[in-house]
Amino acid sequence: MTIVQLTAFLAALEHGSFTAAAMELDTTQASVSELIARLERELNAALFIRGGRRLVPTDAAVTLREHAERAVNAIASGVDAVRANNALESGTCTFGVLRNAAYYNLSDLVQRFHRRYPGVIVRLVGLNSSLVAESIAAGEIEAGLVVLPVDESGLRIRPLFRDEVLYASARRSPQTGSLSVEELSRAKLVLYDAYAGWKDPTRRQLLERARLKGLRIDPAIEVEHVETALSLVATGAADTIVSRTIAESTSFPPGINLTPFDDPLFDTIALAQRENTDLSPATARIAELAERTLLARVDDHAGRSRAV
Repeated sequence: MTIVQLTAFLAALEHGSFTAAAMELDTTQASVSELIARLERELNAALFIRGGRRLVPTDAAVTLREHAERAVNAIASGVDAVRANNALESGTCTFGVLRNAAYYNLSDLVQRFHRRYPGVIVRLVGLNSSLVAESIAAGEIEAGLVVLPVDESGLRIRPLFRDEVLYASARRSPQTGSLSVEELSRAKLVLYDAYAGWKDPTRRQLLERARLKGLRIDPAIEVEHVETALSLVATGAADTIVSRTIAESTSFPPGINLTPFDDPLFDTIALAQRENTDLSPATARIAELAERTLLARVDDHAGRSRAV
């Protein structure tokens, strides 16, 4: 019994004639008839009642159908998988990563991907999430990890992971209690992601909270990198905000106190791609690898959880 025989059988079953099955399979009516006759001999059972204008399937054909479909579909899936692997022997993968990727165990993403697919050219873009989202929507990047909220127009968004955002200060004691937006608006702040400014997703959340209460948030200092902001916080020059994942990293400066907001604030990290488009095999694989790496950080800690 062969896949060719089963394919011919299914085509005849669907179309009700050897002639129509032959047209679908781009072969001759005699070839289809012979394939099915051989299958019947091997099974020692008739599959069709012949003689009328349309083939009539027997009980044996009805029984065989489900198994034949599974076998043919399994072979087709295997062929697709091999072709996908072949596609990963070359080409280019474009993917957006979080600006602070190293804190999420993503710094060696390219190395791990290249160990499996050394022939693929990888282009990783590590900008602020707002800019990554714009690049995906414009077709400049196939997909990427972003922090929400971003402009979701033209994008398909799948939330993965929530990371609590905390207030970081060398001067304020956590014993004072949780932080309100009113206190935040009065604080001397150093905020990072200066280029993105208030398009930055975490800043957007803070700004919206302040606006709802008729308040403003005006940073005294703006820098580009979180490490620069934290070095200033450590000296007592200003305070900032930081995700729990960064705060729990081994490189986090000593002497900085962490305080939650009275209305807990979260960064939601999501996988974004363009709407109504399929990812190339290479980008789909690196997206899977990034997602597994990111979700591996999710534990029982109250400040981190899978997004639902």
